[in-house]
Amino acid sequence: MDVNIYGAVMPHLIDDKDFGFTASTAGTVGSWTTFGMLVGALGCGTLTDWLGRKPMVTGSVVVFSLGSALCALAPSVFAFGAGRFVSGLGLGGLMPIGLAIVAEFAPPRRAALATGLMMTSYHAGGMAATGLGLALGPDHGWRVVFWAGVIPALVAVPLVVKWLPESPGVLFAKGRTREAEAVAARYLLPAPTPAEAPEAGAKGRYAAVAALFAPGRRLATPLLWLASFAGLLLVYGVSTWLPELMRASGYSLSSSVTFLMVINAGGIVGMLVAGRTADRFGAVKVSAVWFLLTACGAFLLKAQLPLGVAYAIVFVTGIWLFSAQVMVYAAAPSVYPPAQRATGLGWVTGVGRTGAVVGPWLGGAVVAGGNASLGFTTFAVAAILGAVAISLVPLVRRNGSDPGTARATPDVLGHSEGKILPRH
Repeated sequence: MDVNIYGAVMPHLIDDKDFGFTASTAGTVGSWTTFGMLVGALGCGTLTDWLGRKPMVTGSVVVFSLGSALCALAPSVFAFGAGRFVSGLGLGGLMPIGLAIVAEFAPPRRAALATGLMMTSYHAGGMAATGLGLALGPDHGWRVVFWAGVIPALVAVPLVVKWLPESPGVLFAKGRTREAEAVAARYLLPAPTPAEAPEAGAKGRYAAVAALFAPGRRLATPLLWLASFAGLLLVYGVSTWLPELMRASGYSLSSSVTFLMVINAGGIVGMLVAGRTADRFGAVKVSAVWFLLTACGAFLLKAQLPLGVAYAIVFVTGIWLFSAQVMVYAAAPSVYPPAQRATGLGWVTGVGRTGAVVGPWLGGAVVAGGNASLGFTTFAVAAILGAVAISLVPLVRRNGSDPGTARATPDVLGHSEGKILPRH
């Protein structure tokens, strides 16, 4: 919701002449948000193996809620951008932690589906943001909409503190062996072992990053980064600029904002379809095909289409676009062993955030140039880049040797890799 609120109120921000927003300024501020997410993902993805999942989830939610409040109160464009940067820090930190928790607690052969289920909440939040923008923006202004971003600190944090389990591997690394075994038994996980426990201290954090380039991963890691870059350029470029691109193509303001809700509805369907399909055929194959279908959808939107046809194409493009990126995340846990999983996911999401920084800025430059057709072409090219990068991951993995792990992850690469241990 917090990510998509910006795109949902973008037309109202630009139309607020007293505040001083332009299309170019709006794109720059959108990039500040995603730069904050880059910093948050890189930092939290590494720190969570050391401090624990639960404290980092709690802190991340508090930080992005605080950032939303700063935006609601902002007296200037600079202050508003600072609020979006703070929001980005919390949002960027939350993503790799959530992915690591799902990868650890999901049933072995349902990891991709579980990841997709978790990410449906992203699009439910996107639809909620669009609804708030449509309901509150015209009559009450864009500031009121940002106050909704404070709600998670009041509602989600108490629930996380009470019910979110800590990682058995992190508990084991801290010497809390009995607690680790109790959590593992409660959630039917294998008992943690030293191989699954992240090494403590600064030396351990450095070792976790260095392990991303161990044999069997030294080429797969940059390819995952590149695929994540392309996917997040699409996700945040489209989420930020779809309403303006559609308005520049001749659709009304209300219809243009509604397109954002429609594409997020497609995203929810896509997560469920992609997750089940990936558990059967492999996350890499699904991600590559979905990226290519996204490129086709973007090319189709270049044409001047009847409103109903445009809604249909935006919906099916949403099915492919968002889940293509999420299946990159679903493929990552099989590349990294448990002790480096949160770090690996943190760097895949963090380095990928450079795409999220580029996407809103690039969209702003295109819209400022008055060429909506070029914007759709740009997104199509990014989708093709993502397809090529993720398709190469299995090839480079076969050419390297992968160290064994105590608990192999489900096969999401589309080929047999390691032995999956039975649940207790």
